[in-house]
Amino acid sequence: MKIGCIQLNVGFGKVEENFARAEDKIREAASLGAEIIVLPEMWNTGYALEKLPELADVDGERTKAFLQGLAKELSVHIIGGSVSTKKDDKFYNTTYTFNKDGEQVGEYSKAHLFRLMDEHLYLEAGDSMNRFQLGDIEAAGVICYDIRFPEWLRAHALDGAKVIFVPAQWPTPRIDHWKTLLQARAIENQCFVIAVNRIANKVENFNGQSMVIQPWGEVLWVGAEDEEVAVIDVDFSIVDEVRGRIPVYEDRRPELYGGVVKK
Repeated sequence: MKIGCIQLNVGFGKVEENFARAEDKIREAASLGAEIIVLPEMWNTGYALEKLPELADVDGERTKAFLQGLAKELSVHIIGGSVSTKKDDKFYNTTYTFNKDGEQVGEYSKAHLFRLMDEHLYLEAGDSMNRFQLGDIEAAGVICYDIRFPEWLRAHALDGAKVIFVPAQWPTPRIDHWKTLLQARAIENQCFVIAVNRIANKVENFNGQSMVIQPWGEVLWVGAEDEEVAVIDVDFSIVDEVRGRIPVYEDRRPELYGGVVKK
């Protein structure tokens, strides 16, 4: 399966520019043979949190129509990164997934809000999982800061996910955390992790380095520090091989640690 990773240069609060750029890059990825295309986090507005009342996509309607149309026209699955949305006078960081027939198969609002970027002051947290199927591929999706919560990704893997998509806006100063956490999530869950970060100017301080990691922890691709469209071949069949070689799931003892999480 060919995965198209779009490491997008997101304009701060520039909605029209961002939609146009996203469309160009989606078309480019499809022209390169991508079968699944992945966008980064909050690509419609960037982190213009104070401007959400005027910029957020009401009920995600524009984004859903945009992704649906391109998925169907280009016959590609699209993991729509995430966008700022407005629902019932509240704001969310939401990802939509469409299959190659233009059918919406996933919707998820970021469950863990990142206080260091004041997300909790502007956004509402989601409270549901994001499990979906793309053809015969069992998949899941989380957003950025979610990867610091291994139990959240494990819940998706236990529910059957063999690949976890991670759109993000992960800042340069903690990029080593990004790389280490993503590899750990792939190894411990014995699944593919496909993570797409944004890039930006030096003021906003995001430097890409998106990653595709297979279940043994091998890094198949790392993005550059500039805007980039890359298409990477992955073989999802090795997930079953890895899980058969090291039977982590069969050897779990949740009766010992299922109740250790305390308030």
